[in-house]
Amino acid sequence: MNWADLNLMPALPEMFLLGALLVILMLDLFISDAKRGITYGLSLVTLAVAAFLQVSTFETFSTITLSGLFVDDPMADIVKVAMYGVTATVLVYTRQYVKDRGLFKGEYYTLALFALVGMNLMVSAGNFISLYMGLELLSLSLCSLIALQRDSVKATEAAMKYFVLSALASGLLLYGMSMVYGATGTLDLATVAKAVAGGSANTTLMVFGLVFIVAGLAFKLGAVPFHMWVPDVYQGSPTALTLMIGAAPKLAAFVFVIRILVQGLGAMVADWQGMLIIIAVLSMAIGNITAIAQTNIKRMLAYSTISHMGFLLLGLIAGTPEGYASALFYAVVYVLTTLVGFGILLGLSRAGFECETLDDLKGLNGRNSWYALLMLLALFSMAGIPPLAGFYAKFAVIQAIVNINLVWLAVVAVIMSLIGAFYYLRAVKVMYFDEVQDNSPITMPADMKLVLSVNGIALLVLGVVPERLVAMCVEAMQLSLHSL
Repeated sequence: MNWADLNLMPALPEMFLLGALLVILMLDLFISDAKRGITYGLSLVTLAVAAFLQVSTFETFSTITLSGLFVDDPMADIVKVAMYGVTATVLVYTRQYVKDRGLFKGEYYTLALFALVGMNLMVSAGNFISLYMGLELLSLSLCSLIALQRDSVKATEAAMKYFVLSALASGLLLYGMSMVYGATGTLDLATVAKAVAGGSANTTLMVFGLVFIVAGLAFKLGAVPFHMWVPDVYQGSPTALTLMIGAAPKLAAFVFVIRILVQGLGAMVADWQGMLIIIAVLSMAIGNITAIAQTNIKRMLAYSTISHMGFLLLGLIAGTPEGYASALFYAVVYVLTTLVGFGILLGLSRAGFECETLDDLKGLNGRNSWYALLMLLALFSMAGIPPLAGFYAKFAVIQAIVNINLVWLAVVAVIMSLIGAFYYLRAVKVMYFDEVQDNSPITMPADMKLVLSVNGIALLVLGVVPERLVAMCVEAMQLSLHSL
């Protein structure tokens, strides 16, 4: 490494985040349980400053530093700012929940920030080594968070399942990466791309490596046929940790896939496109059909997530900058919708009670019409009903595959979306037309009420006027891919 040419400015937000995290970790040792709100406040301030630094260092071109290990481009900047905001929202939503269950500890916040550091590494990785480091930091942090409720058998079981299956996915990825290294002689994504495009890579070894890499990526996304961990982990984890797993990591996983398949193995698009078509169709079908039979809301939303990952893959299958941009937009909208849905579940839960079944939503409109409306917006957005953001997100990815003449795949996506609407509408029916079974008051902290309301309204606003966010996604993808 030439230290004279070392440019650390692109990594300034990550360096600040890690430094602040270590400071919080040390300070928390001297903070009593009664003053744990200080750790919570410091975590939110850290996220705000990191987001400010990310915006301050924004450039319209790619910067590669740390000997190719770290890449800063518009796509990374947009996704990182989104992840800071999503993580802060998750911390706000879960504060009362973790307090009621004895999880309001420094470990909860420091592990959440460590997971965010891992996500940032995944998003800005320019090398298979940094990609893998970020992925493992994220996985180990989430596994520790899931197991934080030590006296819960369900949480411990969910942590074990997540750990074992995550290790399996990591093994597949490592095996695929080793084959790519054997075929090209390098771990640098840009150099791998040149070797594959130039025909100097061993084709047979590259194809085998690609199969293992796609399998590993499908595990991380929770796509069929590597989806078996998602329902069990979603249901077994405390709701706060389910939200932690299902929100920001999905954004990081999307960019992770872009880095490997598009920027590293873009010349093999014909090979991985066929595999992704199979995975997408199976995910949409099995996710939506199986969700119909679920009475546990978290398990239903887990299968919903599997189906949404199938829709997300449609944008990648398109293989065009517009398709990638539509997939990025879909990922952002999906995360915003997930925040609202799980935010309502967290708000309805209280000490000694978990809002987990459809029966727990009965008569919600009679108990609190505003929270019922917010949940309705989330469910309708997931179903893709206009004029909510979820409709435009599905329309964008379907349009992307129609543009490459995969009309049959678009038809399958529309049919699966119609099937999925059934279980979302069933939950709406329960909220608005069933008798109230639990008349206990719904209490939420003031900050959670405010953020949740803004979050829900954003789903409607982005559905009516999505142009600005769509333009940002298109510009970010074009600038990032063009500068390779």
